[in-house]
Amino acid sequence: MSRILVTGGSGRLGRSVVAGLAGAGHDVVSVDRSLPADPHPAVEHRGAELTDPGSTHALIRDARPDAVINLAAIAVPFSAPEHVILQTNAVIAHNVAGAATEAGVRRIVMASSPTVLGYGCPAGWLPPSFPLTEETPPRPWHAYGLSKHVAEQVAQMFAATQGGSVRYASFRPCYVIAPEEWEGAPTQQGHTVLERLDDPALAAPALFNYVDARDVTSFLEALLERMDAITNGDTFLVGAADALARRPLAELVPEFVPRSERLAAGLTGTAPAFSIDKARRVLGWEPVRTWRTELREGAGVAASGAPTVTGRHGEDTA
Repeated sequence: MSRILVTGGSGRLGRSVVAGLAGAGHDVVSVDRSLPADPHPAVEHRGAELTDPGSTHALIRDARPDAVINLAAIAVPFSAPEHVILQTNAVIAHNVAGAATEAGVRRIVMASSPTVLGYGCPAGWLPPSFPLTEETPPRPWHAYGLSKHVAEQVAQMFAATQGGSVRYASFRPCYVIAPEEWEGAPTQQGHTVLERLDDPALAAPALFNYVDARDVTSFLEALLERMDAITNGDTFLVGAADALARRPLAELVPEFVPRSERLAAGLTGTAPAFSIDKARRVLGWEPVRTWRTELREGAGVAASGAPTVTGRHGEDTA
């Protein structure tokens, strides 16, 4: 087993990643700006300001991890001034990658986002094709998406500099659903999973994408195990095997993305708008949770407290 340092370990995704890696027997160091109120008993927790290069270098040198997973960032578009989001996220990505490289860490993973692709742009957006893949051209239109594109470029820059001696990768997790959100807790946008299912307009801005946080953890385990076999600096989309929708996306996407009828025509059945075929093919990874299996009876209480129709499972992505 490995000693793995996870930045942003107290966040929505970080909590599940830290717990999952510790449960798999790894020696886990969780880093965040402040220590959690309910620290995982099997995890070493450290506080750090990762926008400060000196603190970041000292932290990683002292922790001496075998691998680093960088999840730390301002995680929601427009949740802070645009220049703050761009500067914070880009600086953290560079500080963590640089400090880990200097400390001799051989496996370094950067969290990105599907938003780098630019969907939802108010000026209009159409991709070359559906489903969206790692080959879809990035067209970020806000500081959050741009900052995540920079994080991918940071990984590729260090990969080019280091050759094959240090292995880097980035991943784009879809709208993350934490375990408690299947039980009715509000998701990142303040809606319950069931509300997002019952009102397609809520999930449409993310093109109905989602992923269970525990499936992201299993992806990260597969990635860390196989980093020597991937193209150094490569990027992977990480999502559920279906869409967060009761109707086929061939019908739903054209309702929210003008002029997409022909492009979306192949998204029949439960097919998602984001392909995970690369992670399947290269890493042998497969998500095992969907909203159909995870959404609990009684989870149909809206964030406002008003009851809604009970469903069976939840999802989503950034």
